[in-house]
Amino acid sequence: MRNLFLCLFSLGIMGMVNAQSDYELIEQTLGYYMEGGSNRDFNTLKKAFHETATMKYITEEGYKEVNALEFFSGMKTGDRVNRKNRIAEITVSGHAANARLELEYPDFTFVDFMNLLKIDGEWKIVNKIFYRRID
Repeated sequence: MRNLFLCLFSLGIMGMVNAQSDYELIEQTLGYYMEGGSNRDFNTLKKAFHETATMKYITEEGYKEVNALEFFSGMKTGDRVNRKNRIAEITVSGHAANARLELEYPDFTFVDFMNLLKIDGEWKIVNKIFYRRID
């Protein structure tokens, strides 16, 4: 009985070590977004978003709200974008999370605020708001 208990305990510990944490899975999702955008690769970028994800932002004309995937589907292909991507912060609470990203270009930085949900075992961005900071 003791050996059976030790065997089951060991398997449980091994399973926990091999399983990716929610934090790591969120980093992976954010990585799809950042790398897809940097490489101008819509197929990679769209892995990060839920199909109904929204993007909300302010322009000179005022408040805008669009479907994120429809917005990014117009991405032009070309050379890799000259920017540095950084995950500044991730906060997780159960199946909900938010993240702040900084996409640093030579003359400005996009500060992205992402809301994510764990849907059917996968973390997806469901909403993005952002600000363009002049450096």
